Amino acid sequence: MNRRRPDWAGRNYSLLTGAAIITNLGSHGAHIAAAFAVMDAGGSVGDVGLIAAARTLPLVLFLLIGGALADRLPRHRVMVAANVLNCLSQAAFAVLVLTGEPPLWQMMLLTALCGTGTAFFNPAAEGMLLSTVSGEHSNRAFALFRMAMNGAGIGGAALGGAMIAAVGPGWVLAADAAAFAVAGALRAFLDVSHVPDRAPGGGLLSDLREGWVEVRSRPWLWSIVLQFSVVVAVVGAADAVYGPLVARDQLGGPAPWGVALAFFGVGTIAGAVLMMAWKPRRLLLVGTLCVFPLALPSAGLAVPLPVWGLCAVMFVSGAAIEVFGVNWMTAMHQEIPEEKFSRVTAYDWFGSVSMLPVATALAGPAEAAFGRTQALWGCAVLVIVPTALVLLVPDVRRITRRAHGKPVAGAAAAAGTPVEQTPRRRRRPLTHRRTQPLTPD
Repeated sequence: MNRRRPDWAGRNYSLLTGAAIITNLGSHGAHIAAAFAVMDAGGSVGDVGLIAAARTLPLVLFLLIGGALADRLPRHRVMVAANVLNCLSQAAFAVLVLTGEPPLWQMMLLTALCGTGTAFFNPAAEGMLLSTVSGEHSNRAFALFRMAMNGAGIGGAALGGAMIAAVGPGWVLAADAAAFAVAGALRAFLDVSHVPDRAPGGGLLSDLREGWVEVRSRPWLWSIVLQFSVVVAVVGAADAVYGPLVARDQLGGPAPWGVALAFFGVGTIAGAVLMMAWKPRRLLLVGTLCVFPLALPSAGLAVPLPVWGLCAVMFVSGAAIEVFGVNWMTAMHQEIPEEKFSRVTAYDWFGSVSMLPVATALAGPAEAAFGRTQALWGCAVLVIVPTALVLLVPDVRRITRRAHGKPVAGAAAAAGTPVEQTPRRRRRPLTHRRTQPLTPD
């Protein structure tokens, strides 16, 4: 009998994937619309940067709190509440843009509220998607989910750009608000009837300490989080600051850089397709090796490569980071106890984004001090060196995929014990496992 979806993709998986696609379609267009709304109101390039900072700062401030709450409260309720906040803030932003030229502080405030919703949504979402499928299907499920997300992001950016040209940024922001409303409604219909109530903890600070114990007791975890605090920062600076400048001065304008970014998105889809069939045994070793290609775009901009060469390296780096992403989340799902998952992923997110505002702020002074070419080569080196150091961590080289992806029972089991020898807990049947989506909206 033919089925429209695989046997392992149940109702909750389909709801979560559909909701994530909807919000990514809206959000990627809304990010572009916010920048044009600022410029239409007479704002400068610096004002556009302030809007971006207003979106990022709440992630740094509230991610850890969001992770603690997501391990204390029902995660699907945290996700729905975050979607409601995103919907209301984007709707208010749309009304302001459609009815006049709002002052910068109001746009920053509403953007910050939207970023706050994301800060609470992300930790709650991280643990849910993979728990909707059995361990042997987790690799394929996560790869399919990411492929759908990345495709929606590419389509959302293209659709948003077209809508801005046709009807203006205000209506794109309104469409994003509607997307959050629909996605929140879908997540409210998740079947969590078999999820046991969570035991009360010892308070917010106690919960955060427990999460930190889980992180620091796993060298593979904290070393990769430290690695990505540098990698995300320098790649973000290269993409957000140096890429547009190189395109303007040496590639003929902004269009070539937009094409190169599109090839990065296509590469992520190709990487997700690859990971639906490939299940490497050494999860973190393969994933870490795939971080090295993230140095290629910075190096390509430093040369600079012609447009076709830049598109090629962007495609390769997009595919490589997708291979890392699937292996990373599979390893996290396998190794981290479910009841502490959101707190651990909150530390992961916090470490990964904490240096990004600093790096983008220092990109201009670095160019002035060393020159743009040298700064870009520096970005490439700062991808390669931390990644090479992570390969020295024994657990990064030896953690292996287990047949059913079962989590270990607590932090003590992770310290100094080969993962393949760690005792594993019996897992509840699929119908008793919590369901949640995996990547941020």
